[in-house]
Amino acid sequence: MSASLVYLLLRQVLQMLTQLARDGAAKDVELLVLRHEVAVLRRQVHRPDLQPADRVVLAALSRLLPRHRWAALFVTPATLLRWHRQLIARHWTFAHARPGRPPIDPNLRALVLRLAAENPTWGHRRVHGELIRLGYHIAASTVWKILHRAGVDPAPRRAGPT
Repeated sequence: MSASLVYLLLRQVLQMLTQLARDGAAKDVELLVLRHEVAVLRRQVHRPDLQPADRVVLAALSRLLPRHRWAALFVTPATLLRWHRQLIARHWTFAHARPGRPPIDPNLRALVLRLAAENPTWGHRRVHGELIRLGYHIAASTVWKILHRAGVDPAPRRAGPT
């Protein structure tokens, strides 16, 4: 895209230089013809489909025009600012973190359920302690949530009749 952008900018600069070499009367006639063409095209097309290179050229040329002549552009200053915001937003994209806590690893979930099944007298705090001893960093409340969602009863009820 950068090579095509450089080409378009070079072409625009060369066109402007050829305009400077012409006499004033030819420029005035050409301006009148172009303004009429623009008026006709505006009646036919409600929203023109602009390419990124077109946007760059319009933004650059808008800086050359005095503010009172901005009415000649078919885009508003707010549109130019929106294009700039979108350009910056595309440039500064990065992977966004999902909101909330990260999900629990399925292997860790299976380990919690296995420890609870193999040791029916252990409560969620004992399972939590064993996991900490094994090197897993998990909260006791998370162990309780895993057991609760799996439908595992608290330890005294799991061990059988008391």
